[in-house]
Amino acid sequence: MIEDAKRSVAFICPVCRQAVIAERTVFQLAASNGRIPCPCGKSSIEIAFTGDRVRLTVPCLFCEHEHTVTCSTTAFLQEKTLAFSCANSGLDCCYVGEEEPVFAAMRRLEETVDALEAEAGAQGTFLNTMVMEEILGELRDIGQRDGISCTCGSHRWKMKINYSSVEIFCADCGGALKIPAATLSDIEDLCCKPVLTIRGNRPE
Repeated sequence: MIEDAKRSVAFICPVCRQAVIAERTVFQLAASNGRIPCPCGKSSIEIAFTGDRVRLTVPCLFCEHEHTVTCSTTAFLQEKTLAFSCANSGLDCCYVGEEEPVFAAMRRLEETVDALEAEAGAQGTFLNTMVMEEILGELRDIGQRDGISCTCGSHRWKMKINYSSVEIFCADCGGALKIPAATLSDIEDLCCKPVLTIRGNRPE
């Protein structure tokens, strides 16, 4: 085992629905059965070396269950990209490999997820209808008190409803802010925010 070799590990958090990409040395991963958490603290990948195999426990965005997958230690350490898929949806839920191909694979997966969510949102189907209704109500309240603005200075915005999120776009510069709308904690998080600031596409 080459202890200073580096591997990039990537997944999409099923709770906050953000992409997580972390780089670790093999020594870091093997020293204490590596754990790669999402910054939100609500999901993580567990990586365990067991002889000539590596076992990964992966949280899944698509079926919202954990998957346990294995591969050879050689493949884990040497392949440019390994993709592990959700058996229920057929979509990838985790990538391991070299930095550049892992980032490229994650970009493609995010594009796929965005397209699926946009299609579902257009059809009026949501991951959790009650949560979506609450999120939309909170956003209306914040908007009515002029609590939504952009770093470019604009207070004009428009909204796009997806399967498990709502995107707010600045009507002037096109900057975007994604609001998760999948779990009760998403409602709690939004209720704690009296104002929302879109990160604009123009210099502040």
